Amino acid sequence: MFNQKDVRPELDERGFKNVGSIYWNASTPHLYEEIVRRREGHITHLGPVVVRTGHHTGRSPNDKFIVEEPSSKDNIWWGHVNKGMKENRFLKLFYRLQAYFQNKDLFVQDCYAGASPDYKIPIRVITETAWQNLFARNMFIQIKDEGEAEKHRPEYTIIDVPRFHAVPELDGTNSEAFILLHLGKKLVLIGGTSYAGELKKSVFTILNYVFPRQSVLSMHCSANIGEKNDPAIFFGLSGTGKTTLSADPKRRLIGDDEHGWSDNGLFNFEGGCYAKVIRLSKEEEPEIYECSRKFGTVLENVSFDSDTRRLDLDDASLTENTRAAYPLSHIPSAVREGFCGHPKNVIMLTCDAFGVLPPLSRLTPSQAVFHFLSGYTAKVAGTEDGITEPEATFSACFGAPFMALPPTLYAELLLEKIKRHNVSCWLLNTGWAGEPYGKGNRIKISYSRALIDSALDGSISKGEFEEDPIFRIMIPKACKRVPPEILNPRNSTSNREKYEERARKLASDFKENFKQFENDVSQEILDAMPHL
Repeated sequence: MFNQKDVRPELDERGFKNVGSIYWNASTPHLYEEIVRRREGHITHLGPVVVRTGHHTGRSPNDKFIVEEPSSKDNIWWGHVNKGMKENRFLKLFYRLQAYFQNKDLFVQDCYAGASPDYKIPIRVITETAWQNLFARNMFIQIKDEGEAEKHRPEYTIIDVPRFHAVPELDGTNSEAFILLHLGKKLVLIGGTSYAGELKKSVFTILNYVFPRQSVLSMHCSANIGEKNDPAIFFGLSGTGKTTLSADPKRRLIGDDEHGWSDNGLFNFEGGCYAKVIRLSKEEEPEIYECSRKFGTVLENVSFDSDTRRLDLDDASLTENTRAAYPLSHIPSAVREGFCGHPKNVIMLTCDAFGVLPPLSRLTPSQAVFHFLSGYTAKVAGTEDGITEPEATFSACFGAPFMALPPTLYAELLLEKIKRHNVSCWLLNTGWAGEPYGKGNRIKISYSRALIDSALDGSISKGEFEEDPIFRIMIPKACKRVPPEILNPRNSTSNREKYEERARKLASDFKENFKQFENDVSQEILDAMPHL
């Protein structure tokens, strides 16, 4: 327990009275001791701690609500993504949660969201479990200086209480789980679920509300930088390779998931990484693999041998969504300060299961914004219950569930920054090319890495390109270390007629999805749509 200052008045401000022990800014070893003592997890070979999240092994998007209150109500992108909750219901649930905490221990971490000195936001994370407090310590930016910690006053408070459940009939929730954001009170309540990703993404949603209104683009992306001071951004939904491809031994990692782009350049929102580790390859993903074996790493729902305590990263018996949460300091090549200059390249990742999109294509700024607003990838069998055939899916800004403001606002900021800083834009398909899922093979990671390397070093731009007649994107004709026949899917398909049919269908899906934005974007963006 840390009692360097009288902490109870600060908790009193949030209505926490008569609580038990308060573990304030506990260190990683201290939290390890509490995790074991409270039987919250197991220490495994080489030191990572393994925890179970129970029924919820992923996010619960239907259980997230934003409180309808005067200060934010007119700004929110309301709809199926951001559902509203009446303030009186939020307060009733909060009062019951405060009562629940009486005589219970609390774990508190004071930290920052945002690595930029100009834009860092002080936050406080309060949890009822030690392992989730370690997760917060890993994921957000720690305060190293004791004097600074003494002066820390949180702007936003996140309270995560997995064992406290909502009553849907009373609280207006969809289930016993809840993720509630009150932007006026600068307060987040999470309960009924132990999945720690809810904590991380709730903070991201806050930043997506705060920063764009300061002309800072908030992005669901990874970022890295090379020896030539050439930062690159990687947009992409889960399963497209965003974390894997940005963890490049030849480049330094800025961050793997969330960043801001201000007038000063890029900055990481976080101080850690939250990587998928199912079937993690030591050869293809060496840096992430090593992080999964280190002291301080939190492993969610990863299997291990109960005798030897050795991990089995191939076991998906609990979930396909096994995760590792570790601090950036676990990656030797990471940019510790978490910020850099403006990007030279923006790469948008997709996993196209229909074999239509080329492995790499060059985009104009308006095409880049069109694909940013579309946020396309494909679901394949096994990724979700009920998915038996490939299915196109679209998520605005490559992260619609976390976008608090209208997507076109983020798109306008992106277009302005791409043009102002003369950024090169690319679309990288890490899925199938030429043949669809179930018939062809997925593009090799080595080919994707070679294509990225050639885009980032500028060598591929010196070669010839050809235009796709439907999507009107530019396809390179050659790239080192990549077979030329796979670069254009039309040349590698075994049935040209079937390919054209799939291409027209996918283009039609793009256009149908984009109807929601047609009245809110410029003609320049509309002209970037596929041509049928």
